[in-house]
Amino acid sequence: MTPAPSIVVIGGGPRGTGVIERIAANAAELYGDRPLDLHVVDPHPAGGGRIWRPDQSPLLWMNSMAEDVTMFTDETVELAGPVVAGPALDAWAEDVRAGRITPDADPAVLAEIHGLAGADFPTRRLQSAYLRWTYERALAALPPGITVHEHRTTALAVTGPRGGRQRVRLQDRPEPLLADLVVLTVGHLDAEQDPEQQGLADFARRHALVHLPPDFTADSDLDALRPGEPVIVRGFGLAFVDLMVLLTEGRGGRHENGEYLPSGREPVLYVGSRRGVPYHAKIGYPWTGERPPLPQHLGPAWTEQLLSRTGPLDFRRDIWPAVAKELGHAHYHRLFTAHPERTALAHEVFAEKYAAADPGSPELAGLIAEAVPDPADRLDLDALDRPLDGVRHDSPEAFQEALRAHVTADLARRHDPEHSEDLAVFLGLLSAYAQLIRLGDIGSWWHGFFSYLASGPPGPRLHQLLALSRAGVVRFLGADLTVETDEEQGLFRARSATVPGARTEARALVEARLPDPSLRHTASPLLRALRDGGAAITDDGLLAVDPADGRVLDDEGRPHPRRLALGPFTTARAGGAFTRPRTGGPAFRQNDAAARAALTFLRDLSCRGLLAS
Repeated sequence: MTPAPSIVVIGGGPRGTGVIERIAANAAELYGDRPLDLHVVDPHPAGGGRIWRPDQSPLLWMNSMAEDVTMFTDETVELAGPVVAGPALDAWAEDVRAGRITPDADPAVLAEIHGLAGADFPTRRLQSAYLRWTYERALAALPPGITVHEHRTTALAVTGPRGGRQRVRLQDRPEPLLADLVVLTVGHLDAEQDPEQQGLADFARRHALVHLPPDFTADSDLDALRPGEPVIVRGFGLAFVDLMVLLTEGRGGRHENGEYLPSGREPVLYVGSRRGVPYHAKIGYPWTGERPPLPQHLGPAWTEQLLSRTGPLDFRRDIWPAVAKELGHAHYHRLFTAHPERTALAHEVFAEKYAAADPGSPELAGLIAEAVPDPADRLDLDALDRPLDGVRHDSPEAFQEALRAHVTADLARRHDPEHSEDLAVFLGLLSAYAQLIRLGDIGSWWHGFFSYLASGPPGPRLHQLLALSRAGVVRFLGADLTVETDEEQGLFRARSATVPGARTEARALVEARLPDPSLRHTASPLLRALRDGGAAITDDGLLAVDPADGRVLDDEGRPHPRRLALGPFTTARAGGAFTRPRTGGPAFRQNDAAARAALTFLRDLSCRGLLAS
């Protein structure tokens, strides 16, 4: 008897769930009622996967408001398949409250759902319930010929010839899964320590110190950080925010009326980074009025022109000038249409001259200076990126006051609609991201810059940071942070250019960031096997995939007919597997293209009777 075609999705988190939702959406058109075995492999519950699993601290929040999170397509998404509407997180919670949806969630999460408003920042375990419901809804929408098999285990390797069935080796299982096609959606995985981290770990072992390498914060061994002792923390993004919460409220401290009441079990966190400042707070007001027309200077035609070039692209030379002009377009369109009293030129005149001027040219700078009298109203991307460049303080205490003032000003601005040009730049960033992911691997700087401006913490978290700073539980170190080891004294030592001559010594060092997605240092046997088996790896260590549908490329640039991959470890990485409603989420487009490619391939195999044994 001829076996049914089979597809194995490795990774059951949001990205894998999104691919399955698109398989369900496209199956009627592309596959019909043919039989198909769909295998989902993940050691964690499908839907949320590892990062969004249900069994994590209720203190950990999303960094998006409930109304800004959806797993479903809408008419703003560029895709070949059908739009299948579904509720954003806040609408889903309303359906739960009304009894239209009954999620499989424990009583504590149900209580959170019943208290959730659209402008709230949900807990991650609440988001896990939404993702699990999305996954179950996608399974229910599959045609009856598709049979789903869940495997709560880890995939170790994918082997097999290009022209035949693939074999997916599973942990603790003697027989591999046979697959006509494999989709890798494994998300963020652990990494082996690079030479610097290995050296720090070896030093820590020799001197009985604590060194916590890059990791998902909820999985780090925070019990090793002792109360009252100094801890050097390198990294000031979202991983730091999680660390801060788990080591303060997570140890019994309380925030009351803007003050932090310590439990006495907290360590003292000395935090610094390349920028030396936390990510910008999430914008705390809604959009009103006219939206900037996007894309304007960074659209599909520009992307296609770059893709047609021969030779490697240089981000700063070939890409960044157009990005800067696009973000400026969004900024000034909003300034002229919503705050014209702060401009000195007719909008139509400015817009025509802005469009004609070359990015970064003296003509463009002169036009902006003429049209926008107050320098504070002009978009300065370099100052935004590196606010402490050239800034020096005489003492650590002076810097504590200065950085608290910086965070306070950021909070005020990000919650003031009088500065709604900031929200326009956010929309410009989303639009630019959707184009830049079409270019493949453009280096890591852009992704960090995007996260710093567009994916920062909720405002309440930065208010908590200020309270912790005033309480002395968090201390700021500054920009261009360096960490050294002292073999004689057996200590870590941190220095920053922001406070010359100051140094901080500690017996504990935490790297507050996710592991590098590079396949060069991955701890995943699955990704190592792909890397060593001839898959193409970029200079940044990412898995090279065809931007059209996510097919894995080999070292000769040939797309593998039976292997697809999407996510942060690939050149098809997007800003997130879920996104704001009505912002054309590029991950949805990628999911749709991959699902359609998979269904078409499996249909053709079935029709031609080419299912290999």
